[in-house]
Amino acid sequence: MNRSNRSRLLPIIAGAVAGGAIAFAVASGGTSRSVTTTTVIQQGEGGSVPTSLTSTKGMTVNQIYRQAGPGVVDIVVQTQQQGGFGLFGGGGGQQATGEGAGVVYDTKGDILTDEHVVANATSVTVNFQDGRKASAKVLGTDPSTDVAVIKVNASTSELHPIPFANSSEAQVGDPVVAIGSPFSLPETTTAGIVSAVGRSIQAPNQYTITGVIQTDAAINPGNSGGPLLDANGHVLGLNDQIQTNSGSSAGVGFAVPSNTAARIADNIIAGRSVKHSYVGVELSSASSSGGAPVQTVQPGSPAQSVGLQPGDVVTAINGKSIASTQQFIETVDNFSPGQKITLTVNRNGQTKTVPLTLGTRPQNSPAGG
Repeated sequence: MNRSNRSRLLPIIAGAVAGGAIAFAVASGGTSRSVTTTTVIQQGEGGSVPTSLTSTKGMTVNQIYRQAGPGVVDIVVQTQQQGGFGLFGGGGGQQATGEGAGVVYDTKGDILTDEHVVANATSVTVNFQDGRKASAKVLGTDPSTDVAVIKVNASTSELHPIPFANSSEAQVGDPVVAIGSPFSLPETTTAGIVSAVGRSIQAPNQYTITGVIQTDAAINPGNSGGPLLDANGHVLGLNDQIQTNSGSSAGVGFAVPSNTAARIADNIIAGRSVKHSYVGVELSSASSSGGAPVQTVQPGSPAQSVGLQPGDVVTAINGKSIASTQQFIETVDNFSPGQKITLTVNRNGQTKTVPLTLGTRPQNSPAGG
């Protein structure tokens, strides 16, 4: 998640980093209403100055908007806030309204959005481009990837699925378009480029989402869950967070890659529980010799059961070289809980082979508070 020497839990724990810019999960509270935006702290990684999409190798921005716009929905969420943190203080809970966006996934009424948009929702309303509204239910969520599926009962004529692109093919400099509801302004369209690929951001449950796409297309509160579209008008990712010092777009936005979003959504729609593999080590992101350095081992974890120790450096998984903590996370996430892997570990200059059976990731990061 950053280039500092802060540690991570595998799958990563990313704690607060002093002096960093604020990375907002970009759900909006709407005008004159209680804000439900979630905030995490992320060390600045740089980024490009906002760039206009002056030329593309595909469709124009207007063509992309006209093609994909009907498949982008505005999502208004009611949540129950607990405790004495109302506008005027006092005890008891209060209703809060949040707003985000979503992508029509199929003609059965399944819509993808960000988990943090619909977290703790007591009601969800979907607004279509033609002005029609429909109530939605939350079909399932995955806080580890910040992906959710909601379902509406609407006619097929109202549902306009947007094809999903292969996010692994995204390259720096590719033109992109974002559509969403920033500051309660549905159908807002902005354009830019892919600023970087392979970034990491913090998930709502304090784990790390890998393979994230960075963009300079303007993204603000209310864009969460809306699509980042490629030059063919296909979904390259779901807009998720911005990195900023002010709370508004500074040209550094992040989208959960479409391959991740589609994989999670397919499991939710099929009624399967979403599970992630778990090793249970806290790692340092700094290594002078490559590999993934183990800083601490979580009690009761698969790592502890096979004797991994602080100071170990994982250099390979199943014989595949591991050059960094980031690569270790991405590799482990490709396996399923219960699968057996073999770690190659450097311990005090000696190479050891450690077989390990992956566990199931706890719902919340053990170091998440």
